[in-house]
Amino acid sequence: MQILERVVFLIDSLSDKIGRLVGWLTTLMVLVVFYDTVMRYAFNKGNVALQELEWHLFSIVFLVGAAYTLKEGGHVRVDLIFVNLSEKTRAWIDFLGVFIFLIPFCVVVILSTRGFILNSWEVKEISPDPGGLPARYLLKSMIPLGFFLLIVQGLSEAGKKFMVITGYRRKGENS
Repeated sequence: MQILERVVFLIDSLSDKIGRLVGWLTTLMVLVVFYDTVMRYAFNKGNVALQELEWHLFSIVFLVGAAYTLKEGGHVRVDLIFVNLSEKTRAWIDFLGVFIFLIPFCVVVILSTRGFILNSWEVKEISPDPGGLPARYLLKSMIPLGFFLLIVQGLSEAGKKFMVITGYRRKGENS
């Protein structure tokens, strides 16, 4: 069980680091949107590259930040019944959910986007808009990366739920 606890700690630490990075990317995105909005509406000067940078940053934040959001319990869930269940029953539902829903869905997304992403790399895809950003293939590569990170964090969450199911107390937890 100590090995599982160590793996969970390492995965959660990785997600925390990614979460901090995503926080900074979000700050950058807000600044870019603010600058672009001021330039467009106050000075009537639009910039295609800035507009594309906004949605590129948003895409990275959304895709790469999903694993951190899972770790922090920030995903939407309907708790009408769930909150009235015992801790062990909730742990079973979450544990099984990782293997029945989360991981298979992530694998399907990764596999189904493979050709789309490889094609983008083959042609070194760029923005079709004049003045747009180059290297769109790098952005598209965030899709499998984000879903892979979600699988890894899902395994960490399943490990934590397994410890609850078996009654294992992690270091620093009260008895």
